[in-house]
Amino acid sequence: MNENWWKESVVYQIYPRSFMDSNGDGIGDLQGIISKLDYLKKLGIDVIWLSPVYKSPNDDNGYDISDYQDIMDEFGTMADWEELLKEVHNRGMKLIMDLVVNHSSDEHPWFIEAKKSPDNPYRDYYIWRQGKDGKEPTNWYSNFGGSAWEYDEQSKQYYLHLFSKKQPDLNWRNPSLREDIYKMMKWWLDKGIDGFRMDVINFISKPDVFVDGEPKEGKKYASGSPFYRNGPHIHDYLQEMNEKVLSQYDVMTVGEMPGVTPELAQLYTAEDRKELNMVFQFEHMGLDNGPNGKWDLKPLNLVDLKANLTKWQKALEQQGWNSLYFNNHDQPRSVTRFGNDKEYRKESAKMLATVLHMMKGTPYVYQGEELGMTNIQYPTIDDYKDIEILNFYREMKAEGVPEAEIMASIYAKGRDNSRTPMQWNREKNGGFTTGTPWMKVNPNYVDINAEEALNDENSVYYYYQKLIQLRKTHEVILHGDYELLHEEHPDLFVYKRILNEETLLVICNFAELEVFFDCPVELKNRNSELLITNYESKNTDLSSTMNLAPYEAKVFLVK
Repeated sequence: MNENWWKESVVYQIYPRSFMDSNGDGIGDLQGIISKLDYLKKLGIDVIWLSPVYKSPNDDNGYDISDYQDIMDEFGTMADWEELLKEVHNRGMKLIMDLVVNHSSDEHPWFIEAKKSPDNPYRDYYIWRQGKDGKEPTNWYSNFGGSAWEYDEQSKQYYLHLFSKKQPDLNWRNPSLREDIYKMMKWWLDKGIDGFRMDVINFISKPDVFVDGEPKEGKKYASGSPFYRNGPHIHDYLQEMNEKVLSQYDVMTVGEMPGVTPELAQLYTAEDRKELNMVFQFEHMGLDNGPNGKWDLKPLNLVDLKANLTKWQKALEQQGWNSLYFNNHDQPRSVTRFGNDKEYRKESAKMLATVLHMMKGTPYVYQGEELGMTNIQYPTIDDYKDIEILNFYREMKAEGVPEAEIMASIYAKGRDNSRTPMQWNREKNGGFTTGTPWMKVNPNYVDINAEEALNDENSVYYYYQKLIQLRKTHEVILHGDYELLHEEHPDLFVYKRILNEETLLVICNFAELEVFFDCPVELKNRNSELLITNYESKNTDLSSTMNLAPYEAKVFLVK
């Protein structure tokens, strides 16, 4: 398998609005990010992924873009952005930008033109259809609730929006649109950025014919995802994008792809197909969903998680490459979701990091994850900002679902869990801003913050730093083959990584109780070194049966 810098990198995602505010307006900004670059360098980060900083009316926190080649006023200026790029590169790190081209904002000049008349040249940059029997063209629901179609009074047609009605979907069948997008991508790459994370990129190819989906019982709208995920021309578009843009630069690409399978991921990421380097898949993020989707809560079954991550490790072992993550701006905090954010917060945060960072693939760290930041429970719905949460709340209220049940789902799965401001110190608002934060800071900032972590040699931060250093030291972590052990064990996640004469043994206890572990016979009498553990360890070799503490993690190198 070829060696590439992005395979050997660890990526840190910044959600700019919540990272660091430099001017006291309560909103994170580019100068705030610049002021914290040394913190990221110290952690060992190689690549920074910047969530959207483009001009936007902010209906979906910057994922509704009105100008792809300008900076949102709240975040600063293009000069600030250029300073950020320079300072990132000065520290030997790289910067990748979010590419959001499934949809634009309805305030983008293209859409403003498109709405003027059906024969406007920009009309075909979007997807318009006649209504059917006095209703929407199809019964698809939007990912943010309600119909995926919005009626335009002026032209008496509907336009498609798979997300907010202020995010009309772009029509990738139009060659002029594609050329305009490629031009924009080159403009950023020529400025010196190091790649793109591509938002819902496997949604860009819509079906040849639009048909109704099958609604769930009692529901008005149906999912259209079987028709637009991984659509008929998706590989053509990505190969064209690679040929016309990406192949001309030494960059990394990662495509966010809900509904992607391992078989499809092999196609998207195989080097000889010239599409993308990596994909974000979501199968493991849906394992604690009930039959009615993400808001329908059920506990995680560890056996399911092991089976799923193993499936992806094996599928992309020889061809393609995995993205490794438990957290991002769309997911709740993993220490609350999969660990214990109270008495075992630090231990379980470290254990979860160990599971991921010792696997084959490129790890992604989401801001605050390296501190063990937790979910938030605001007292009322008025404190929430996310459009998906607010739409869900409104719909469930209309259906008569009890308030406590709705809020329980939001507390567990709402996207605002990951969007609370970064917790820098014990000062007011966690040191995020001197003003009023755009979103309330989690009150536990008094105990969980970067300053506290940097002063504690046993902090989650320094554990992440060590995991990142280990990846740079041991080739077996980067390129070793993966093998799962004890696949049916309900509490232990144990796997091996094997390269030449070296074996890495990763042992993680997901339980809040002690669990016994006996080392595989073939590893018992070989030389072993304990590389990392999240407890003061009694067992430093593999000769005897181990008594693993709650959420204990150990990694041994066996030669």
